[in-house]
Amino acid sequence: MTNYLFQPPAPAVIPIFGSDKLYPVNRVFCVGRNYEAHAAEMGAVVDREAPFYFTKSPTTIIMAEGEIAYAPRTENYHYEMELVFALKSGGTDIAEADALSHIFGCAAGIDMTRRDLQNKAKETRRPWDTSKDVQQSAVVTPLRAMEEVPSVGAGRIHLEQNGEIKQDADLSQMVWSVPEIIADLSTMYTLCEGDVIFMGTPAGVGPVQRGDVLTGGVDGIADFELKIA
Repeated sequence: MTNYLFQPPAPAVIPIFGSDKLYPVNRVFCVGRNYEAHAAEMGAVVDREAPFYFTKSPTTIIMAEGEIAYAPRTENYHYEMELVFALKSGGTDIAEADALSHIFGCAAGIDMTRRDLQNKAKETRRPWDTSKDVQQSAVVTPLRAMEEVPSVGAGRIHLEQNGEIKQDADLSQMVWSVPEIIADLSTMYTLCEGDVIFMGTPAGVGPVQRGDVLTGGVDGIADFELKIA
């Protein structure tokens, strides 16, 4: 029996549609600027040489239901609607042709962001950690097993704030596809089961206020409704 100084926390987990099993989260990778229109609205240009990434701690995972907290130390907390997928296996130097075989399932998610802190970090050329790696900021629905997912390359992705459509796009507008991201990430990390990837957000991101109701989803994968507390 391992003699821990204190009891380690339970792993972050994501429920699975139609199953009583839970998916344990190992790492959370996020793709930056993966929709050209979103990059433009943020005053940036898509780097077509290679995708770029940031990470969130597994402890940021929270289910897209009920209430999620408005983050402290921000006055400009933004939603970013995203396709999310979770790996069941991995490796290094994965070929694009084999990439989809490593996916367990997909979810709809929101990458909540302290935009004021992110903008300040960009201005001072500092890391984005405090703007992105925020408690309750990796918002996800339950996972839908890959055999039930119609497509990870096409389909409507949308978000509404208090009933008003804010983001409405198609997965086909992603600059870097799911297979391309898996192949590229696997050249930098040994990917493995438990790794979760947020695929970037389309245009229309914006701030939330306490009491706002967010709804949205990815067609054929999942829908959600939650409230900002």
